[in-house]
This record gives sequence, C-alpha cells and structure tokens, in this order.
Amino acid sequence: MTNAARTKAVIMAAGQGSRLRELGPSKPLTHVGGVPLIERVIRSAVDGGADGIVVVVGYLGDQVKAFLEQLAPRVGVPIETAPNPDWQLSNGRSILAAAHLIDSPFHILMSDHLFDSEIMRLLRATPLPAGAGRLATDANLKNPNVDLDDVTRVLHDNGRITQIGKTIADYNAFDTGVFYVSPALIDAIRTSIAETGDDSLSGGVRRLARDGKMEAVDIGAREWIDVDDPAAHGLASQLLAKAAV
Repeated sequence: MTNAARTKAVIMAAGQGSRLRELGPSKPLTHVGGVPLIERVIRSAVDGGADGIVVVVGYLGDQVKAFLEQLAPRVGVPIETAPNPDWQLSNGRSILAAAHLIDSPFHILMSDHLFDSEIMRLLRATPLPAGAGRLATDANLKNPNVDLDDVTRVLHDNGRITQIGKTIADYNAFDTGVFYVSPALIDAIRTSIAETGDDSLSGGVRRLARDGKMEAVDIGAREWIDVDDPAAHGLASQLLAKAAV
C-alpha cells in the first residue's frame, strides 16, 4: 500500500494539559482505566480503520515520542511523530506541523478525547467531496458527559456547518473532536492565519464552512468524552468500567 492510499489519523497531543496536571505531568500519558490516554486514542483509531498514525507532539514531546516508539509494534500500524515548535499557540499549528506527512484525506483526533471507533467509519461511509471536510457532531445537547464551559459548539443547517466555536450563542450540536477532512483544511488554516490571525483548528473549519465545504455528521447514540480535567477523568473511568462489564 502506498502512502497516498493510507487512511491516516493525525492526533493532536502537543498541548500542556494543565487542567489534568494533578493526575500526571503529560496529558497524553495520563492513565485512564490503567491505560495511557494516547494509547486508547490510537487503538480506537486503528479499530476505526486508520492504517497510519501521526502524533503531533510538543510539551514533554520526548517522553510522548519514547512511549509511542514502544507502542507501535503492539498496535501493528506505523506511528510517526511531528514536532510542533509552536505548541503554546492555538491547535491549528499542530495540523500545520503534520502537513508534510499528509497527501490525502485524513482523520483528525484529539489525544484527550475517547470515542466509539465506529464514529470514524461513519465519517467515511461516503466519499469525501473534493476540498471538503466532515466533523462528527453530537446533537444531544443534554449529554451529561459534556462540559458546557469548555466544549466547542457547532451550528449546522441540514448538515452544513455554518458556525463553530466555544462561545457561539446559537448552536445545535457539539464538536466531538473526530474529523475526516481533505488536505484543503491545511490551506484553510493557513488562510485563516493570514486573513484574521486565527490559528485554531476551528478557524480553518470556519474558512471551509464559509465555502459550504464543511459537513456535520451526527453520531447518534455513540459515546465520546473529552478527558480534560479530573471530573471528566472520573467520568471516563466510570464509562470504561461499565463497558468492560
């Protein structure tokens, strides 16, 4: 299989994760249910059909990279790392740091979001239009696992995203942190930076959305959780224990 034919997953793991600091110095390496977060995300990515993994590292990147080198043989897919020297800036910089490793549609995942791997397959259920992207969204606005003060909100009209952001007042779904996008998103992030200085992933999504190129795909009853603080860590541990019964 050529590199161009791979279904790669880019996992953003460069941030400092200060809200989880009491549980471990590195968020990606913090254990949930006895397994590091980054390992759980990678295993879900592989279960979801990814045959290549790119992990963008930054804060304590050498520690994360060393763990990934040991993990790769155990998960059976190649794991590449891409250092993000601008990890203290917004998360769109992590996508730009991985750009040289991307040449076909790819998934974007968060190192601290646990999710049902079927969500990835749902995003790939139909061919991705040229220059477009898809975001898995949760229409359950009463989801008890969602931190309303931190979640990214989405407004879509019949499956076309029109607005996205943490502070938008009008929304009808939550951003689960699971994407399937064309490399056009990379250019959209660069354009967002050039035009407005917005270097976030959401800034790139907004740029595609203005052209009608960003789709929202509802996950239905499938579960996901952002493990961003001790409270969410406790919820995630409970969900994993329940699933193991």
